Amino acid sequence: MSAQPPPVSPPVPPLPLADALACGPLVLDGGLSNQLAAQGCDLSGELWSARLLADDPAQIEAAHAAYARAGARVLITGSYQASRAGFARRGLGPAGADALLCRSVALARAAAARATEGAADRPVWVAASVGPYGAVLADGGEYRGRYGLTTAELERFHRPRIEALAAAGPDVLALETVPDTAEAEALLRAAKGCGVPVWLSYTVAGGRTRAGQPLADAFALAADDDQVIAAGVNCCDPREAGLAVRLAARTTGKPVVAYPNSGEGWDAAHGTWTGEAAFDPAAARAWVGDGARLVGGCCRVGPAEIARLARVLEGERGT
Repeated sequence: MSAQPPPVSPPVPPLPLADALACGPLVLDGGLSNQLAAQGCDLSGELWSARLLADDPAQIEAAHAAYARAGARVLITGSYQASRAGFARRGLGPAGADALLCRSVALARAAAARATEGAADRPVWVAASVGPYGAVLADGGEYRGRYGLTTAELERFHRPRIEALAAAGPDVLALETVPDTAEAEALLRAAKGCGVPVWLSYTVAGGRTRAGQPLADAFALAADDDQVIAAGVNCCDPREAGLAVRLAARTTGKPVVAYPNSGEGWDAAHGTWTGEAAFDPAAARAWVGDGARLVGGCCRVGPAEIARLARVLEGERGT
């Protein structure tokens, strides 16, 4: 019997993401965890959706595919809560943890490849999620920041996962849900020289970072950093997005990323969402007018909302 050919890696988009943003806005996906829950997945436990990278990767790929069908042009990997420390608590060593981080990129790339079959003019990019240290704590710490760690300690924590994700070949690293400037600085340092561009996205409340710092100071970290192709906000109340978009554009001079959550609040003590949803895809027109070029949703924003968002932004791209 003849030897089987090696598996073919899904193709990457022909245009770098930074160049694509010059043509107009791209629609991001929505919350991965809520789509996994809708598919019947159990997300209990401190690894949250990252557990499925080991236990049921097909579910993650299916969730990515649901967003691609809805019109998302950028898929964010299921690595938000993944880390060597988190997987070590499940008895997995560094090599095994890094393999799962790599798998997160492969799953998103495979879903993107299927979404673009026969549609070469509508490529789908992959963003490797690098969540904050607070996400690994699984106690809502990403909504507070100020963990009591130094910038150097945070940099040492983030560097191995960034290196593993970068080696997997995503189009961009999503340094996301960052609650304070100390962690933003650590993430940017850890990503330096990794060979993959990044976007920097803060979670905010009351017009400031979750740690209470002025947003102008927070965005200024990205202004002169050549590896940063976009800066903005995510996992915040959508009513916070407009001001943040304008401030990010003015402070950085770069494309802005904006993907707020549904507007409901997360009660970490009880593990439940509270309040009313306020995500309105029509609001994205104003964000785009103010400089947003990567627009989507975060927690509790599903494929139906992303499909509506894609229809709202249809025709805004130059190509």
